[in-house]
Amino acid sequence: MNIRLKIQILLVIFSASIFLGSGCAANSNLAKEQSSHTQDTNSSSKASLSSIIDSSIEDLKKWPDRLWDDSKATFTKNDNIAALLVAGGASIVMNQGTDDEIKEYFDKYDKLHNWKDESLNIIGSPTTHLAAASIWYFLSSQNKDSFNKERAWTLRTALTITWLTTAGLKTARNNDTPNGKNRAWPSGHTASSFTLASVLDEYYGPKIGIPAYAIASLVGYRMMDTGDHWGSDVVFGATLGWVVGHTVAGLDKDHKIAGFDIVPFVPQTEKPAFGIGFVKRF
Repeated sequence: MNIRLKIQILLVIFSASIFLGSGCAANSNLAKEQSSHTQDTNSSSKASLSSIIDSSIEDLKKWPDRLWDDSKATFTKNDNIAALLVAGGASIVMNQGTDDEIKEYFDKYDKLHNWKDESLNIIGSPTTHLAAASIWYFLSSQNKDSFNKERAWTLRTALTITWLTTAGLKTARNNDTPNGKNRAWPSGHTASSFTLASVLDEYYGPKIGIPAYAIASLVGYRMMDTGDHWGSDVVFGATLGWVVGHTVAGLDKDHKIAGFDIVPFVPQTEKPAFGIGFVKRF
């Protein structure tokens, strides 16, 4: 097994552990409260393989509609349109000379080599992100943890929307990278990394979001440092990822458990008490 393959395997495992750890840490208290109201969430028993497969098939059947609805919500929102237009305009301006100046700077002061370059390349890969989100989803399904299962599926949805949008724009623009490769604009690694960071920030706040954004920024830096992308590719990719991640995760903040809405519950008792209730409208 060569060193590159070893690094890839270790970083995929590392990325998956970050997702799983952040999800478990941020939701452990909520999971305990939910377990007193429903046996579906965070049950001590494990789901069988057949039930996990059946659940996955049901989610896959609904996925095309969800992709369409979330995409429409993302790209018809006025604030998002404005942000993408500004980033697109910045890309056009940067193409007139700024991109070349950035390239010359990194040609002179390139800093990432060997394992640092390869590590950031793998950490920022859309394949790594989708693999980690899928692991999160299947482990949550196995544990009958509907809360984290839904969050994992939302992350997969956001990453897929970003990937499809990026692929379409790359095909339409089809310009060359500084090192001579094609399909440069926008940067897929940067877009996917910022999508991931935005989803984590939306769900878990700055304690998780800020480190995630820092790593995403390093990925964008790496793309320019190695000549894989122009500065304009990175700027638009980061904006696209931010827009998609925050919008899709924001749509999912009103979580449902087994089709029920989660609402605050304050019982009428002599002693102060509070909890979580489940409501379903027919």
